[in-house]
Amino acid sequence: MTLYTYFRSSASFRVRIALNLKGIDADQHAVSLLKGDHRKDFLSLNPQGFLPAYRDGDAVLTQSMAIIDYLEDCHPHPPLYPETPLARARVRAMAQVIACDIHPLNNLRVLKYLKGELGLDQDGINQWYRHWIMEGFAALEAMVADHGGTQYCFGEQVSVADLCLVPQMWNARRFETDLSPYPRLVAIDAHVSTLDAFAKAMPEVQPDAL
Repeated sequence: MTLYTYFRSSASFRVRIALNLKGIDADQHAVSLLKGDHRKDFLSLNPQGFLPAYRDGDAVLTQSMAIIDYLEDCHPHPPLYPETPLARARVRAMAQVIACDIHPLNNLRVLKYLKGELGLDQDGINQWYRHWIMEGFAALEAMVADHGGTQYCFGEQVSVADLCLVPQMWNARRFETDLSPYPRLVAIDAHVSTLDAFAKAMPEVQPDAL
């Protein structure tokens, strides 16, 4: 099993956490986004050129949420979703606030387009980045208030929502986002980031960290 990853890729970060939680020892193959490696030979694995990709035998999977669901199906313990259909739907909704609404607007290809094609300076790009994080976090803070606690996004155990939250919080801090309006998210991030599976997945401790 091989995970094609990049240390600062938040989607790769999610999958690293999932692998750690499931106790799956996958080899890591670094694909540098800064050097453009994702637009070279890697395209034979993922025609989109996106990270991560996950190889299991002859099968190659792409899209972080699909990979995480595959790991959940193949290795159901510990579970990353609650038991009931309603609870599972709520967790998916939380995760998708980040994976479908915040992240796609703030990934590297968008930031490069803002700079190269639209001519935004770095201050303008940072403002764009923070705007979409704050809009999404405001909604997620309210969702967690209804269904979460002080340690996890939903209920009393780690879920896929937490796997999405921590990488996005890491990026939010990297872009100097004001997180004071989201005390629940800050508290959850502080708690789960101390768990071994999360700590070992942090960007700064990856072999390809710059």
